Amino acid sequence: MRSGNCGFAAQGAGLLFIGLIGRLARSLHKGKSAMEIRLATAADFDGIWPIFQQITSAGTTYAYARDTNKAGAQKIWMDAPRETWVAVDGGVIVGTYYIKANQAGGGAHVCNCGYMVASDAQGRGIARAMCEHSQVRAVELGFLAMQFNFVLATNLGAIGLWTKLGFEVVGRLPEAFDHPEAGFVDAVVMFKRLAKG
Repeated sequence: MRSGNCGFAAQGAGLLFIGLIGRLARSLHKGKSAMEIRLATAADFDGIWPIFQQITSAGTTYAYARDTNKAGAQKIWMDAPRETWVAVDGGVIVGTYYIKANQAGGGAHVCNCGYMVASDAQGRGIARAMCEHSQVRAVELGFLAMQFNFVLATNLGAIGLWTKLGFEVVGRLPEAFDHPEAGFVDAVVMFKRLAKG
């Protein structure tokens, strides 16, 4: 599972999107099969649920109750966000992400996303492809920035990937998470400006 700051002028924003679209296209068309990232439907939750359950029950990346049931997961992942997307390869859901406003009112121009990848699909660039896709979609929805509120300091893979994609650590929450293996660990806040406001 993978759960960003870079300011630029309008011209830089255009270059960012050209780069994002190119990388996204390359990510989606590697190998013999083309992965598709599409808007999730209600019927897709049966494919999302095993991914959600495996990740949350491990308790090592998300601050959701480890015993969250299917109905609770559907509220968290499908009902509460503005949109939920799935990454599909060979007709199988291999990853998913949501996008929503990070705050209401004066904070609604910043979005928040969460990403999950099936354990047997990790290492194939799915989290990167979904994050790149979500940034393009965020701008289409009118968001100016993206923020990850609670990335565990032990989740080095996610922090490394988000950093490569232009996100910056802007805050640290000491011992904010009780990790089932590492004990109390820090969480970081990561931020990336997507468009000039």
